[in-house]
Amino acid sequence: MNELTVLFLGIGGVVVALFLFLYFVPINLWITAIFSGVRISILDLVLMRIRKVPPSIVVNALITATKAGLKLTSNEIETHFLAGGHVNNVIRALISAEKANIPLDFRAATAIDLAGRDVFEAVQMSVQPKVIDTPPVAAVAKDGIQLIAKARVTVRANIKQLVGGAGEETVLARVGEGVVSSIGSALNHKQVLENPDSISKVVLSKGLDAGTAFEILSIDIADIDVGKNIGAVLQTDQAEADKKIAQARAEERRAMAVALEQEMVAKAQESRAKVIEAEAQIPIAIAEAFRNGQLGIMDYYKMQNIQADTKMRDQIAKPGSGKTTK
Repeated sequence: MNELTVLFLGIGGVVVALFLFLYFVPINLWITAIFSGVRISILDLVLMRIRKVPPSIVVNALITATKAGLKLTSNEIETHFLAGGHVNNVIRALISAEKANIPLDFRAATAIDLAGRDVFEAVQMSVQPKVIDTPPVAAVAKDGIQLIAKARVTVRANIKQLVGGAGEETVLARVGEGVVSSIGSALNHKQVLENPDSISKVVLSKGLDAGTAFEILSIDIADIDVGKNIGAVLQTDQAEADKKIAQARAEERRAMAVALEQEMVAKAQESRAKVIEAEAQIPIAIAEAFRNGQLGIMDYYKMQNIQADTKMRDQIAKPGSGKTTK
C-alpha cells in the first residue's frame, strides 16, 4: 500500500467522520435557532436524533411559534410528534387562533389533532363559517302532498366540542329530521310553499347542534319541489286492499254455500237410498204376511186397486196430460 492510497483513505475517513458528526450534531440548525431567538442546546438536538425525532421539525416549529409570540418548549413539541401528531398543523392552528382572538391553547390543539380532526381547518372554519348542502329531504304535509326540500346549513366549528363531538353527518341527519317534522306539521302544502322560511325558523329553534362539533348559524331552504300526492296513493291502495278483502269474503261465503248445497244433496241422496231400501223391503214383507196368514188375497187385490187409482190421479194431475177434442 503506497502513501497515496493511505492519504485517500485518511481523507475518506475524515469525510465520513465529519458527515456522521454533523448528522448527530446539527450545528447549522443550532446556529439558526440561536439567531432566531430560540433557546435550545446542542445536546438536546443530539438526543432528539437518538430518539429518532427529526430536529429540523422541532426547531422550525419553535422558530415559527416564537416569531408568532407563542411560548412553547421543545419538550412539548417533541412529545406531540412522538405521539403521532402533526406538529406544523398544530402550530399553524395556534397562530391562526391567536390572530382571530379564539381561545385555544397548545394542550387543546394537540388533543384535537390526536383525535383525528384537522385542527387548523377547524380554526379556519371558526373564522370563516362553512356551508353544507343537505341531500333532498322528502316529507308529506297533512293534506297528503309530498314536498321535496333542499336545505343549506351554515355552520361554524365549535372548538370546545371538537373532541368527542358529532360530525357533519349528525348535523345533516338532524336537519333532515327537523325539515320532515316541520313539513309534516303543516296543514297544507301551499303554506310551506308560500313561507319556506317557516321551516328554517322551526328547525333552527330545535337546537340541533347540541353535542356536535359545530354551531349552526343559519338554515336556509334552497329549493322546494312538489312530489306525489301521497294521500291519494294511500287512499287508492286502501281501496284496492278493501276490494280484495271483500272479494275474499265473498269467495268464502260462496264456498260455504257450495259446501252447504253439497251437504244437502248428500243428505237427500242418503234419504232417497233409505226410501229405495224401504221400498225394496215391501214385497218381502207382503210375502212374509202371506206365509203367516196375516194378509189375504182379497186384501192384496184391494191394495193393488188403490195403487192403480193413485197412479191414475197423479197422471191426470200433471200439466198437459188431459186430451182435447175438437
